[in-house]
Amino acid sequence: MEYKDFLGKLSNPARRALENEGIDNFDKLASLSKKELLSLHGIGPKSLPIIIECLSKVGMKLRE
Repeated sequence: MEYKDFLGKLSNPARRALENEGIDNFDKLASLSKKELLSLHGIGPKSLPIIIECLSKVGMKLRE
């Protein structure tokens, strides 16, 4: 899965939140915890399962 394909699965606010934080690849995304992601304006509980699933598809997971 490509990172741009992953971004297409997110809502516009969630995508903008990641872009505003400079998170532009799976490595940067996986360096965050659930708590850190949820603290970003635009990332909510509906976005987390999408993020976790897409990271799993590329063999990664969020930081504990």
